[in-house]
Amino acid sequence: MPAPERLPAPGVTGQGDMEELLARGELTIVGRIREASNAVLLCTVTHDGVSTDCVYKPVKGERPLWDFPDGSLAQREVAAYLVSEATGWGLVPATVLRDGPYGEGMVQQWIEARQPQEDSPEEGLLALVDGEEAGEGWKPVAFAQVEEGRTALLVHADDPRLRRLSVLDAVINNGDRKGGHLLPAPDGRIYAIDHGVTFHTEDKLRTLLWGWAGEPLTHEAREALAALAAELADGAPLATRLAELITAAELAAVRERVAHMLRTGTHPLPSGQWPSIPWPPV
Repeated sequence: MPAPERLPAPGVTGQGDMEELLARGELTIVGRIREASNAVLLCTVTHDGVSTDCVYKPVKGERPLWDFPDGSLAQREVAAYLVSEATGWGLVPATVLRDGPYGEGMVQQWIEARQPQEDSPEEGLLALVDGEEAGEGWKPVAFAQVEEGRTALLVHADDPRLRRLSVLDAVINNGDRKGGHLLPAPDGRIYAIDHGVTFHTEDKLRTLLWGWAGEPLTHEAREALAALAAELADGAPLATRLAELITAAELAAVRERVAHMLRTGTHPLPSGQWPSIPWPPV
């Protein structure tokens, strides 16, 4: 029997084909990612002679949270993927909800992040800089204490890929956008992972991407939000699928966040009700 074909990078097949592979393929557990707070298993998935690496997060392995219903994080990860796809930006790897070796869970395409090369250093997305100015090409976030008696300015790149992600995070109300959740891929795209604490009805946006807070949205972002608003209308396919993953109140809150951003035409500001930056930030 010939060895299954490996999918070396995103884009080898269409998203529909990738979703089918993740949803219908045979999952084989390779190991556990121990740094994660919840159970995260590295797997391979194989279907019709095609195989790729993926991440499997079983619902049974979710750590209870005081502000989110138990056993709901996997569904939120899938919902975040669906909203990302509806924007047309493709910021979240293909993600499905399915049964696995340890029961129902989220299965997501594995993204191999680009590694820096000695002769061609990887472009930075986040940095700590001395002084009070971010510098050209960077957006300031907040001051951070890096050691006793010394602070530095946390900055992120003034990068259109990150700016799109900041809009998506505002829509899904992401409560945990850390630096380690940003995966620069070899093809030049940036993927975002770990969307379990999203879609809350209260404003819980916590992110390292505050650099555009209060600034006008780009024309591209306004167009994406307008299209998303249509997809969220009652009876639209996206709204129907989201209704199976999050509560009716949470779906209504998504619609209101999109409508609010379209009304104001600006990136949101921190609410002041919660810490605006996740901890730890990486």
